[in-house]
Amino acid sequence: MRNFAKFFRILMLMLVVAGVNVAFAANPSVPNKDGKQYAEFIEGNNALITPEQRANPLIYGGPEVEAIKTWGIGSPNSQGLGEIFTLLQGHYFATIFGILVILVPLAFLGHFMLIGQKKFNHGKKIRVFSSYNIAVHWCAAIPFVLLCLTGLVMVFGDKLGGGGLVRFARDVHGIATVVFAVFGVLMFLMWFKSALPKAYDIQWLMIMGGYLSKEKKPIPAGKFNAGQKMWFWVCTLGGFAMVISGAFMFFQFSDIDTLRMMALAHNCIGFLVVALLITHIYMAVFAIEGALHSILDGHMGEEEIAILHSYYYKELNAA
Repeated sequence: MRNFAKFFRILMLMLVVAGVNVAFAANPSVPNKDGKQYAEFIEGNNALITPEQRANPLIYGGPEVEAIKTWGIGSPNSQGLGEIFTLLQGHYFATIFGILVILVPLAFLGHFMLIGQKKFNHGKKIRVFSSYNIAVHWCAAIPFVLLCLTGLVMVFGDKLGGGGLVRFARDVHGIATVVFAVFGVLMFLMWFKSALPKAYDIQWLMIMGGYLSKEKKPIPAGKFNAGQKMWFWVCTLGGFAMVISGAFMFFQFSDIDTLRMMALAHNCIGFLVVALLITHIYMAVFAIEGALHSILDGHMGEEEIAILHSYYYKELNAA
């Protein structure tokens, strides 16, 4: 309701401004001289920013005027993403991120209180991750978490006071992107075979990995269960997509509509990344007792493997 009220106020303001323009100035949506729009032939438009000063020649000056003509579905010669981008970026993206960072942890808090932590005998341990696995995982995970945190700071920058904090978050975001781009590729090459879907992953999804039950019975899963595989593909392929879209936005080496499309994709993938990152942290730290140690020292309790990764346990015994 509040968003509707904001939208209504903005719509009224736009109508007033439009009325003033019609009353006192030339209408930029109607050709005024030699078939050109008003904004195109007023003197000084391109002189405002000289070519050598333009960060992106595909946006500023003349190309900018051409882009303005296609802003939004309600614009003359309607095409482009201007209106939908402004609406989503200005009113919905931050709200959706806010809902995710509040409701997802609350849902897991409810799970922890109702179902509780799964506990296994950690007497006998089996090595499942090598030192290389551990190093690459953390070298990709740390910048990835920083990307999510700094991204949220930028999303909620106006609520956090803006200024230096947001600029610092932006700089850290850029550095973390480069680090993740390197180690994310190494992690992808390291684990993509183990993360390929298997038929028994459907069974895992149907019973939600057994996490809705307190029973200890074998769960159909390999070295990585279906949930971990899902996170792997979102983290790597989704992460790479965010690196690419982020590079487009940072360097602005494209036309304005492509930049809008990249920003929309960046945010939409971000919803999934933030939700699954919170899930991954909960599962590793809280849902299973001692689960985090497997990616710290490379060892996992035999009982935990036998129950939560039953197919992988069979493979180990058959080897």
